[in-house]
Amino acid sequence: MSGREHGHDPLLPHGAQAVAAPPRANDELTDALDVVPGFEHENLQGWIPQLATEADIRAVIEKAFDYRGDVTITRKNKDGSQITGYLFDRRIGPTLESSIVRLMLATSNERPAIPYSEIAAIAFTGRDTAAGKSYEAWVKKYWEKRAKGEKNISIEPEALE
Repeated sequence: MSGREHGHDPLLPHGAQAVAAPPRANDELTDALDVVPGFEHENLQGWIPQLATEADIRAVIEKAFDYRGDVTITRKNKDGSQITGYLFDRRIGPTLESSIVRLMLATSNERPAIPYSEIAAIAFTGRDTAAGKSYEAWVKKYWEKRAKGEKNISIEPEALE
């Protein structure tokens, strides 16, 4: 977000923040909220993309890095071993050999690093824990509860499992 989105205006003196103007006499007061569309997340759960080129590998790894679930990586070694975990880090180098991904494994405290050049396939196998959790979804649930006449509305997060 830019400074202006946080309420800082470069035209104001240092430290001063922009303040919303008070309502005018002819302004209509409503309970409606202004909602700005947010980042649209793709539904990648269950997707097994084809990795034909270096560009494909790099693009899919970026999607896997933004994904909020586990991925399964199949390696190019003789036995085609697989490793499943949350892709929490990627280091981009000029070549596939110098670029790596790091996973957090659910079964241990290991944080293996895998070079891009060793990746034969990536499958989006885990549940996307961020799916349906946008601000817009929260606002929709809020207004549904309010329409039913509920008071002291609180929307609790789901258990992660």
